Amino acid sequence: MAPDFHNRPILVFWETTRACLLACRHCRASAQREPFPNELSTEEGFALVDQIVEFGRPAPILILTGGDCLMRPDITELVHHARERGLHVAISPSVTPHLTDARLSSLREAGVRVASISLDGACPQTHDGIRGFDGHFDATLSAISRLREHGYKVQVNTTVMASNVEEMADVAALMRWHGVAIWEVFFLVNVGRGVETRDLSARDCEDVCHFLVDAARYGFLVRTVEAPFFRRVAAWRREGLVGSGAPPPGPLHERLRRRLLDQLGPGVMNQNTPVVATRDGSGIIFVGYNGDILPSGFLPLSLGNVRSHRLADVYQNHPILQQIRGGYFHGRCGQCDLRQICGGSRARAYAASGDVLGEDPACAYVPPLPSPAVLLRA
Repeated sequence: MAPDFHNRPILVFWETTRACLLACRHCRASAQREPFPNELSTEEGFALVDQIVEFGRPAPILILTGGDCLMRPDITELVHHARERGLHVAISPSVTPHLTDARLSSLREAGVRVASISLDGACPQTHDGIRGFDGHFDATLSAISRLREHGYKVQVNTTVMASNVEEMADVAALMRWHGVAIWEVFFLVNVGRGVETRDLSARDCEDVCHFLVDAARYGFLVRTVEAPFFRRVAAWRREGLVGSGAPPPGPLHERLRRRLLDQLGPGVMNQNTPVVATRDGSGIIFVGYNGDILPSGFLPLSLGNVRSHRLADVYQNHPILQQIRGGYFHGRCGQCDLRQICGGSRARAYAASGDVLGEDPACAYVPPLPSPAVLLRA
C-alpha cells in the first residue's frame, strides 16, 4: 500500500545547527563556524520531537542534519529523547575533528543506526576543492570505514554538478569498494552558496539519471534529492521502454556507462531504486535551525515555526503543501501525465522562477510521450 503523504511524512529533517567547520562551495545552509542566533534550545528540541510523535504511526524518521549536527553538544541527549519517544533517528554529520570514535560510539549506543556523510568527487583534487580543506577526501574515506566498524549503515551523499559529473562512475566504484549501503545523489539547486556553482543542463541531468539506474545494479540503493524525474527514468528502464517511446540517453550517459563497466564490470543485480514518490512537501518536511517549517531544506519558503505552530497541522493543512501533494503544478509539470510519480523539484522551480508550483527546468521530459498504464502505477 502506498504511503498516505497527505497525513504524515516519512522523513522529518531537522537542521539542528548551521555551525560547521567546513566551507563547502555548494552549501545549502551557507554554514559558518559559529552557531547562528536563535537556534532551537535543547528543551525546544525535545518539544519538536514530541510534535513529530503527534503524526502517529508509522512515525516519521527523524534525520538530524546541519551545518554539522555534531557541533551541538546536546546531540546525544536529543537522540535519547527521540528514541524514548519511539522515533528512528539518523544523523548527517560533517567529516571534521568532531567525528570522533567516542562520539560515534555514544550515538550508536543511544540508538542511531544510519549515518550519512558527503563525498563529492573521486579524487582529492575535486572533493577537497569543493569542501574547502586539503586532506578531506582521505578523511572522508576513513570516516566511511570507521562508521561501518561502529555498526552504522552508511549512506554517502554526492552533489552532482558540472565540475564533478565526469567522475560519477568513479564515485560509484568507491561506493561498491567501501561497502556503502545507500548512495544519495543531490542534483544542485542554486540556493545558499550553491548560487555560485554551475549546475547541469536538463539533457545532462537526464543522462545522469540513466547512469544512476546502471549504478543501482551493483549492490547499493541509489536515491536522488531534488531530482524526482529519476523515478520516471528508472520506471522507463525497468519496463524496457527506452527506445520504444521514451527517448534514449545521450553521450554523457555513454561515457559514464563505459567508465562504470571499466571499473566494476557488468552490474549483475536487480535495479535497486526507490519507487515511493516523495518530493518537497510531500513525504518530506524540514525544520530549520530556528524552528522555521519548510517544504525541504532547499526550498527557503517558511510555512510557520514550531515555536508557534504544530508541525503536523502545518504539514497537513498548509495550502501550499496541499497543492504540492495534489499535483497542481504550472507549465510542463502541470501538463505532465507522470506528475504523480515525479512532480518535479519544487525547490528548483522556486529558485528559477519564484513559483513553487512552476515547472522544473532540470527535467528534459516534454509531455506527452507514450505512457503505458504500467508507468502510471510505478
